[in-house]
Amino acid sequence: MPSAGRCGSRNLCVVLLTAFPAGPLQANCYLVARDRGAGCAIVDPGMDAVDGVRELVAEHELSPQAVLVTHGHFDHMWDAQKVADEYGCPVWIHPADRHLLSDPMAAISGESAAMLRAQLGMTEVPEFTEPADVREASDGATFDVDGITFTVDHVPGHTPGTVFYRIDWPDDDGVSQVMFSGDFLFAGSIGRTDLTGGSHPEMIASLRDRILPLRDDVVVLPGHGGQTSVGRERATNPFLTQIADGSL
Repeated sequence: MPSAGRCGSRNLCVVLLTAFPAGPLQANCYLVARDRGAGCAIVDPGMDAVDGVRELVAEHELSPQAVLVTHGHFDHMWDAQKVADEYGCPVWIHPADRHLLSDPMAAISGESAAMLRAQLGMTEVPEFTEPADVREASDGATFDVDGITFTVDHVPGHTPGTVFYRIDWPDDDGVSQVMFSGDFLFAGSIGRTDLTGGSHPEMIASLRDRILPLRDDVVVLPGHGGQTSVGRERATNPFLTQIADGSL
């Protein structure tokens, strides 16, 4: 993961980008800021993420200014309300997944929800309410978090409201942008499309229209597992290679 940057020609200075896997499904939660002691964005604070967020915020003396949700599945937004309420910051999510903030189990079948509760040892799902300040992460939207500009790309397929967030990166690091891809794109794979609201044709269209046009040096920070790059996925990801050669 790019962990330090310097101010480049785009006037961006990111010197802190850190992450930790949270919860039983080990979903990556990211914190990004331009400096120690600055405002930060928190990407995908999922189940059991709040303690890790507190630890990193204290360690780096950060001031959370935004919670960014890539999609409405519980392992990526379970603690979004807690984090937003604790730090008094807005939650960004695409309108198509917004209802999942208050009803995360609506994204999975009743049978799957029952299996999940059994697996996690929950007798019932906690009550969720929508955060006080919700912003629409609509396609093409841009917003600033203490000097860092995030761009939203809507990429339905995994869920109707899946998005990824991009930020520019200093030129001299050999990286043009960093993308927080959630469960849309992984190292060597893509997000599943067999859950409620998933669509394989939409996923293929999103990959073709939103990933293939990007530069090879864009770093991909996924919702699970390790980082990759657009160039690596273009060359080795079986879904992208089949889309590129017209066989998918």
